[in-house]
Parts: sequence; structure tokens; C-alpha cells
Amino acid sequence: MSILPMTRHYVTHTDPAASMRLASRFGSYFNLLPPCRRIVVVCIGTDRCTGDSLGPLTGTLLGKYRSPEFEIFGTLENPVHAMNLASTMDQLYGRFEDPFVIGVDACLGQAASIGAVLVGDGPLRPGAGVNKQLPPVGDIHVSGIVNIGGLLGYQALQSTRLNLVMNMAGLISRSLLVGVRMSAERAIKPAAP
Repeated sequence: MSILPMTRHYVTHTDPAASMRLASRFGSYFNLLPPCRRIVVVCIGTDRCTGDSLGPLTGTLLGKYRSPEFEIFGTLENPVHAMNLASTMDQLYGRFEDPFVIGVDACLGQAASIGAVLVGDGPLRPGAGVNKQLPPVGDIHVSGIVNIGGLLGYQALQSTRLNLVMNMAGLISRSLLVGVRMSAERAIKPAAP
């Protein structure tokens, strides 16, 4: 779970156009990447806490697409969490030269923002919402507001509705896939005469 950085693009998971809005945002990032720069999605969280399972659920849903266009770290089967985040990031940077990393994590926010997905420049700070010091993750970040922040941060994560988390994970995974595919199609289309 992370604290939100300042720059971000915001959509609610109930917006009928949310998937296309997010896909367009992702596509705008991916279109700027050189073809040799590998996209790596790092989905942070644990399935032991409903609210914090947004990352692993997103990674698992993305993994079902088996796309050669990006790599995934963090699924329900092999989660990336506080105990293995640093070693996972070391492994990632050892395996890929100059990857474009997308950090995905749950976060807490205001009651009116629950269900919102935020995409922004720069890394997310996993664990900051529950006072953990973990390495920052991502060239860009995706944060899903799953519950109310405040003094009861960890309890709020424990009492988060799974339906909300599943809907948000589906939205994020679909949008990432469409954004990657849109940018890949543009990259291979011949230039207009």
C-alpha cells in the first residue's frame, strides 16, 4: 500500500469510459519508449489482506494474457511484498537493461475517492501508508484507492470489499494491455505516404 505522489491522472472504476481513458494514458507513455526498452509491471501487495491484494490480482489477470510485450512481477501465486520487494527489484534490474517499470499498488484515501485509479509520473512509495520504509518502485505508478486512510490504515485494508478490489484489478489489467497493444500497433504501422 502506498501514499499518492503529486502528479496523477484520475479515473473512477465506475466510469463507463475508465478503461479507454486509462489505456490512452498508458499508451501516451508507451509511445515515447524506444522499441528496445522493456516494459515491466511490478504488482505489489499480498493476498493475505483483501485491500492489499490489488497488486497481485492485477498481476494474475495480466498474466492470463501471456503477452510478449511486457513482463510481470507480482501475482497471487508469487506476490511481491514488503519481505521480498528489494530482492525482486534487484532481480528485475539484473535481468533487464533500462526497463520501463510500472508500479501497481493499493492505497488509502478519502471516502469520496474510494474506487479511483490514479496513474502518474514517478515511482510509488509502497508501504508508506502503513509506516513501512520500502524502496520506491516505477518510472510511472498506478495506485488504486481501496479504502479510507487515517489512523486505522491496516484495519481499513483488512475490511476492504473484495468485489471492489477485483473490479479495480480488472480495470487496471485491461487498460494496461490495451495501452501496450495500441502503442505496439502504432510502432509497426508503416508511415503514411
